Amino acid sequence: MAKYGMAIDLSKCVGCRTCMVACKTENGTPASHFHMYTHRFSEGTYPDAKTRYLPRPCMHCENPPCVSVCPKKARISWKDGLVLTDVDLCEGVRVCESACPYGANYFNVDEPKDAQYLDWDNADSKLEGMWPTWSPELSKEYNWDADPEKKANRRIAGSGYRKNTVGKCTFCVHRLEAGNTTTACQQACPAHAITFGDLDDATSEVSKAITAAGSKVFKLKESAGTKPKVVYLGEAPAANAVPVELVPLKKDVQKNGTPELKNGTIPWK
Repeated sequence: MAKYGMAIDLSKCVGCRTCMVACKTENGTPASHFHMYTHRFSEGTYPDAKTRYLPRPCMHCENPPCVSVCPKKARISWKDGLVLTDVDLCEGVRVCESACPYGANYFNVDEPKDAQYLDWDNADSKLEGMWPTWSPELSKEYNWDADPEKKANRRIAGSGYRKNTVGKCTFCVHRLEAGNTTTACQQACPAHAITFGDLDDATSEVSKAITAAGSKVFKLKESAGTKPKVVYLGEAPAANAVPVELVPLKKDVQKNGTPELKNGTIPWK
C-alpha cells in the first residue's frame, strides 16, 4: 500500500493560484470553498520587505485529529494514507474544523444549487443534475477491503453534495482510484512547484524532490503532533511573517479562518 503525500517548492511558487482554480474545477467545490488555498504573506519591513506564497491543501495527517473527534465516524483514515469524508455519514457537527490546526475544512452552508457559479434556472448550465464542472467520477461510491469501519460504498470524492456537510482536499482520490497519480493542482501548476506521489517509494518523484532539497524542508505546525504528509521545500515563513489578505469566505463557511488576521487559523503559526 502506498503512502501518498505532496511536496510543494516555495522557491518556485509565484502565487498565480492556478492550483486553486484547478482544484475547484476538478472537485466541483462550492462558492467560497478552497480545498487548495495559496496564502500570500509578507516578511520583513521596508526597504527589505518581500512577499511570498504558501499553497495549503489538506495535510492528510498520519495522526489526524479530525478523525478522532468526529462523533459520526464520517471523517476516516482511508487507504494509501488519505484522510477523507464519507459525505453520507457527515451531519455537519463541525468538530473536525475546530480540531484541524491548518484551517483545511469548509462547511456547506447552502443547498448545492445555491452555491455554484451559475444560473441554476438555465437548463444549459446543468450536467447530470449537478453543474458543469461536476464529473461523474465524483458521484461514484468507493470501497476498501481493509476499511476500519467495514462500511461499503463510500462517497468520498469531490465536495458540495448537500447542505450541512464538511468538505476538504481529497488528494483527488477519484483520480487515484482510476489509476491516475497526478493531482489536479500538480497538473495545472505552471511553475512545477507541486509534486505528488508515494512517500514510501524512494524512487518516486516526490521522494526524490524531498531528498534533493536537503535540509531545506519543513512541515507546518509539527508541534501539533499531526504528522502531516505535505512537505514544503525551501525557506519556511519567518517568525514575523503576516498574511497580506483575508481568505475570501462567506459567513459561517469556516469556523477557524474568519478572519485570519485576527486569531484565525494561519497555517504556519
